[in-house]
Amino acid sequence: MTWSTLLECRERLPAVADLAEGFATLLQQLGSVTPFELAVAGGRRMATPGLAFLVGYQAALRMLWPSAPPSLGALCATEQRSLRPANMQTRLTDLRLTGQKDFVTAGDAADWLLIAARSEQPGESPRLSLAVVYPGEPGVRVEKLPALPLMPDISHGRLHLDDALCELLAGDGWDAYVKPFRTLEDVYVLSAMTAWLYGVGQDSGWPQPLQLRLLALLAGCAEVSRQPPNNPAGHVLLGGLFAQFDGLKTEVDQALRNGDPEWAAMWQRDQSVMQLAAGARAKRLAKALAVD
Repeated sequence: MTWSTLLECRERLPAVADLAEGFATLLQQLGSVTPFELAVAGGRRMATPGLAFLVGYQAALRMLWPSAPPSLGALCATEQRSLRPANMQTRLTDLRLTGQKDFVTAGDAADWLLIAARSEQPGESPRLSLAVVYPGEPGVRVEKLPALPLMPDISHGRLHLDDALCELLAGDGWDAYVKPFRTLEDVYVLSAMTAWLYGVGQDSGWPQPLQLRLLALLAGCAEVSRQPPNNPAGHVLLGGLFAQFDGLKTEVDQALRNGDPEWAAMWQRDQSVMQLAAGARAKRLAKALAVD
């Protein structure tokens, strides 16, 4: 997929209540794409910022697990609002998982789930493994939780695991998966949300300089997407992109107020999702700058 494809795109998919169905429709429309192309072309086509976020999240998952099935998935790591291995209680024993994950994005709609679980022997320091389970299999139950005011069109759930049989992925669960996913999610969600805004700008006739600045931000996202998630230079570049994004806020808000009130209301409701991981992102940037 080339940049000209994005520049010429005027399509937008209707929002559907079934997230899995909507994502399948998107993949069918896009065909074979890279994760970055999925985030940008998919984000441009989404009806709401929340759905654009979901597309960016799915793109990040495919960077994390390149062999992921071509369907909606989720990473299940958070327990008691924490990602620290020492705080996790979910256990992996002989390819069986037992425990609970408190917050799973689109978990009730996902076709596959990546599970971070403790796997060290008694007396050893906490160690994580990453495993795959499939909803509906014995011992796997997803409890749908009430909608949140932020991105109400994206469901979330609580995962219950009771001696569930799983498939184990190679590599350390923390270093190879949970830790880098924080960065991958930042990159691909930023790409998808910026593409959504660019699409709104195209459809609404925003001032050309603002549209061009959004395109420049996407070009920067393309470069950062090529950096390994553990690369300090990549964290510095990503910090610069978020600074650019934040710097466009006043112009974007003004352009939205001057256009379709429905777009403005959706963005006003959902835009704070971009700040949810700001603290962790700032720590990574500070560490990367110290290394440099």
